[in-house]
Amino acid sequence: MAREKLAQAKADAAKRGQLPRREPRRRAAGPRRGGGDPQLFGRAIADLLADRGWERPAAVGGVFGRWADIVGADLAAHTKPESFDDGEVLIVADSTAWATQVRLLARTLVRRLNEELGDGTVTKVKVRGPQNAPRPSGGLRVTGSRGPGDTYG
Repeated sequence: MAREKLAQAKADAAKRGQLPRREPRRRAAGPRRGGGDPQLFGRAIADLLADRGWERPAAVGGVFGRWADIVGADLAAHTKPESFDDGEVLIVADSTAWATQVRLLARTLVRRLNEELGDGTVTKVKVRGPQNAPRPSGGLRVTGSRGPGDTYG
């Protein structure tokens, strides 16, 4: 009876175009591990990152952590990467001169970062200079003024 059912199932599959395999299945090379067997630590972390979709954020964090190795000690002493969002890396410089230098090196930085992260990951480098510059003061400044428009109005 079981053989008749199996023959019937194969005939139905053949009608649908889903023929069973003719050749035996091959085993994967190497030792097989069960679900409870210990794994190498690096492999377990890689599997966790892949399962959670954290591969790219982890790679970006690795690049941010190795910033001095990637861009060089001189540039790293005056700049730091702040964020990565949609292919855009925001770099903060400690002076306007270094911000200008990073802007001039933007294409080279994009190429270098893509070597580390994979092609097309970084599309743009955005640079921000120092935010807390000293405000000019002196006898000609009026508290609450809006600049030259106040004196001609």
